[in-house]
Amino acid sequence: MAIGVEATAGLPSGEAHTHAVEQAAGKTGHGDHHPTACLNCGTSLIGSHCHACGQAGHVHRTAGAIFHDIAHGVFHFEGKAWETLPMLIRRPGDLTRRYIDGERARFVSPLAIFLFTVFLMFAIVANLPGWSLADGDFLKSGLTEGMAETRAKVIEERERADQQLAMYQESLKTARAKPSPDAERIAKLERNLADTVEMRQSLVDAEKRLPTMSTFKVTSDGKPVKTNWFEDKFRHAQENPKLLLYKLKTSAYKYSWALIPLSIPVMWLLFPFSRRFKLYDHAVFVTYSLTFMSLLTIALAVLQALGVPFVIVMAAAVLIPPFHIYRQLKGTYQLGRTNALVRAGLLIGLIYCAVVPTFAVMLLYLGLA
Repeated sequence: MAIGVEATAGLPSGEAHTHAVEQAAGKTGHGDHHPTACLNCGTSLIGSHCHACGQAGHVHRTAGAIFHDIAHGVFHFEGKAWETLPMLIRRPGDLTRRYIDGERARFVSPLAIFLFTVFLMFAIVANLPGWSLADGDFLKSGLTEGMAETRAKVIEERERADQQLAMYQESLKTARAKPSPDAERIAKLERNLADTVEMRQSLVDAEKRLPTMSTFKVTSDGKPVKTNWFEDKFRHAQENPKLLLYKLKTSAYKYSWALIPLSIPVMWLLFPFSRRFKLYDHAVFVTYSLTFMSLLTIALAVLQALGVPFVIVMAAAVLIPPFHIYRQLKGTYQLGRTNALVRAGLLIGLIYCAVVPTFAVMLLYLGLA
């Protein structure tokens, strides 16, 4: 009986111990939505986030949380994007300068937003009508072979005219050497000779004006001749232009980040030997600028697909980028209007003369290789 009483008396303490263990497990386990310890590292929570590892104390287990995590991880939609994008469009210089000066938590980082917009651009633009480059028809060998065929025909006609010219000259010489020359025949031969000389001269002029196809050597029948690596690769691209276009699109997407290191030296040339502006400043400027250009490309492509007149789309494509570069330069580097205009003009010229051709050659090499 005493044993039973003791056993009964021990029940409350055992219950309390079990409850304590279960409560501790619940507080740190995954089953409790409001744990008192970090579910990642076990540190006791003193706020909404763990002060040791930074993880949120409250974890979500819903389908919507997956999309929330994607948006947060890729683009930080929780206020950052809506703070960054309007400033990138309306006040790009202010955005760039504030980020450089240290306001990092408020805005999406330049590289993160650049990579996202590049992905978005290729995902949208590549599937819109009018952006397929005619499925590679411009790469087909019709132009090259057509030029060569035309030139071969002109040469053939010129050689035939040479033969006729020699024949008429010989016939005229024989007719004049006869004891009793036939004046009518001589006159006819002279007319034929003059017509042949005129026709031959026209063929010679046409032969001079036609391209010699020095880059892609061809035979008289218009077929390309293998002479070096580039010509060989170009011939393969002509045989399968869609494969080349696929390689170019893939390379442009994968290596779009290369525009950043290609553009930084150009920005340095605008401020050579400047102690005030560092390469980091130029990198942030370039990355945000490329992000805006990607967004502009998306917008213009969508507008064209919706039926906006091509003239309006082209006008926007020509006028908006220089204006945005001017605004961003003026705000980022705190320049006056004239100074910003001059540097913007120099920057645009360097972009079109150096950065874009270098990037295009790199893509072409990767596509042909």
